[in-house]
Amino acid sequence: MRIEILTLFPGYFASPLRESLLGKAIASGLVEVVVTDLRDFATDRHRKADDEPYGGGAGMVLMAPVVAAAIEARREAVGDSGTWTVLMTPEGAPLDQQRAAALAARPRLLLVCGRYEGIDERVRELGLYDEEISLGDFVLPGGEAAALALTETVTRLVPGVVGASESLENESFLRERLDYPHYTRPREYRGKSVPDVLLSGDHARIERWRRARALEKTRQRRPDLLARRPEEPGEDDSGG
Repeated sequence: MRIEILTLFPGYFASPLRESLLGKAIASGLVEVVVTDLRDFATDRHRKADDEPYGGGAGMVLMAPVVAAAIEARREAVGDSGTWTVLMTPEGAPLDQQRAAALAARPRLLLVCGRYEGIDERVRELGLYDEEISLGDFVLPGGEAAALALTETVTRLVPGVVGASESLENESFLRERLDYPHYTRPREYRGKSVPDVLLSGDHARIERWRRARALEKTRQRRPDLLARRPEEPGEDDSGG
């Protein structure tokens, strides 16, 4: 899979792209991430990519000729027909696990990071974005943090990136449930013990316990998820 990122601040991504699971995926060749400076597509000697908004007001706006040229150039470089272009914006649809899975199925993504007051509306009017995505109802200084979050979310769904497929099958949100509680050594810590069921060796009982605890946590913390997928008969059986 190839992920391209257009940004005014390419240095933002330098360390994250070398670290942890994402860094390993890139090093192994399972994922390719290319970060391109939007200023490379400016036409003046000062590499100006933003300007004051027409009509007045605070802040600056990314210029349509610069952003459009960057999108079109990167699409042409990697094959326009197979590249899905995403604008990271608070106006977009919320990023969730289902949307991430759909993006992970695409061979090439082009993520466009907005900045300042946004991007000249004519880039949207020209149809240069296939999709617009948001991390949630809050404001960031720019789209870089959102692009990085999307990159990490999508990358771990690429086959071979996460070692155990079971880790992906059981994790939060995949089935509209939060994850079950996890424990590791030591068995006793500050008066708190690992639940006996996890030490029983009875895998069917452990599975029932985990399913029930996931449901319990979802009821307490994210009851809205139950509206999407109601409780199933026997789902709250704790396994004894």
